[in-house]
Amino acid sequence: MTAAAATAAHYRDIATRVSIETRPFIGGRHVLPASGETLATLNPATGAVLAEIPVCGQTEVDVAVQAARAAFDGGSWSRCDPAHRGEVLQRFAALLRQHGEELAVLESLDSGKTITDCLNEVVHEVPRFFAWYGQLVDKSFGKVVPTGETAFSVIVREPIGVAGLIVPWNFPLLMAAWKLAPALAAGCSVILKPAEQTPLTALRLGALAAEAGIPDGVLNVLPGPGEVTGRAIGLHPDIDVVSFTGSTEVGAHLLRYAADSNLKPVGLELGGKSPLLVLEDAEIGDGLLDAAISAAFWNGGQNCSANMRQIVHGARHDEYLAALLARAREIVPGDPLDPATRMGPMVTAEHRDRVMGYIRTGVREGAKLLMGQSDTPPGEGFFVPPALFGNLAPSMTIAREEIFGPVLGVIRADSDDEALGIACDTDYGLHASLFTRDVTRALTLARRLPAGTVSVNTFSEGSIATPFGGYRKSGSLARDNGTEALEQYQQVKTIWVALQ
Repeated sequence: MTAAAATAAHYRDIATRVSIETRPFIGGRHVLPASGETLATLNPATGAVLAEIPVCGQTEVDVAVQAARAAFDGGSWSRCDPAHRGEVLQRFAALLRQHGEELAVLESLDSGKTITDCLNEVVHEVPRFFAWYGQLVDKSFGKVVPTGETAFSVIVREPIGVAGLIVPWNFPLLMAAWKLAPALAAGCSVILKPAEQTPLTALRLGALAAEAGIPDGVLNVLPGPGEVTGRAIGLHPDIDVVSFTGSTEVGAHLLRYAADSNLKPVGLELGGKSPLLVLEDAEIGDGLLDAAISAAFWNGGQNCSANMRQIVHGARHDEYLAALLARAREIVPGDPLDPATRMGPMVTAEHRDRVMGYIRTGVREGAKLLMGQSDTPPGEGFFVPPALFGNLAPSMTIAREEIFGPVLGVIRADSDDEALGIACDTDYGLHASLFTRDVTRALTLARRLPAGTVSVNTFSEGSIATPFGGYRKSGSLARDNGTEALEQYQQVKTIWVALQ
């Protein structure tokens, strides 16, 4: 059955049969942790417990790091023919495709993401990352240094060692692929920590990796809360690099952990408060409106690059707001396993309450709630109806703080310079979107927007081939995706040979 032909009943049937693995994966096998402490992972659409997940503490982190270090030093992965690593990653990609529909349903159950998004991400995008980096493995070249006749020198790139990869709950398996694929391609051994809210698909990776031929100890998966498992990873003296996607607050903790341990480099992709600019000459049609809705409400707004601040030229403001409101009213949260559903619930009850608190703050500070509600919806699940605010001032809380939920605000600006000033007035710098029919204006403003990615006449984070990361408090110099992602997991060595 194709995804297009599948029905909610089809995915609900898979959900009744899906296999749930809860044990951490260390040294090539699933193991039981030393302590009996567990955390419940819930179905956000119903609030029901899916499974009790063991908490991995210092003991499990130590054992996993020892396994990863032994595998790295043994060289079966780190020093093998790069073409062999590429072949294994290609097999891994094929196995992920083979199990893609089941993994997509599992991810939808665990995260509340719509099955349509999960199928796109898990069935298509995740395998593509492992295949792409598998093809890139033997194409990372060093340099020959110009020297006189008395010496010969080369610059080579080597895997950095053991990598700690900490991923968020909003795109559980996709973010794991963003980090795992280049880290494994570089030859590193890895400790993967999924978010405590959404660990289930990551815990299935270990067995598939082993089946693909990744040696024991090269890939280890440790579930647990950030303040326990993540902290132990960040402070561990035998982990050589950490790559983290998540909140700016936790990113700051990881930098402190690095300073307090072995000064390991830390790659950070953090929060955002991304603007979408609609200039006076923009065409307010289906293309712009579809992009604007996706920019704000895709994945329930639980997206670090979400364009929640939509800054519109005064001459087009009323027309745009009316059209946007009509389009937004088409989105009704519902059962994530129904392919017709365009928005699922928030990931937890706590996060739902946080988002609802921001909506109430917006109303209290004087923004006009044109769509949505300020009281918590009744019933099971952690749902928040999409909210649209007009009369939003740049100084208001909901215009400045990252909400991470389906809350969109429209701000009026009467010139390009005013729109640019509002867009730049933020601590973040992850993403921006810009709509204009004038290519000169587009390129001029894109160059002036302090953001790691600027999309023009669309909402896009780019592709596998383009680096993704942020300016300011949205991240570090490290980047995910593209050839640049490999640099997080490699170190540079100069070899100097005297010839005379």
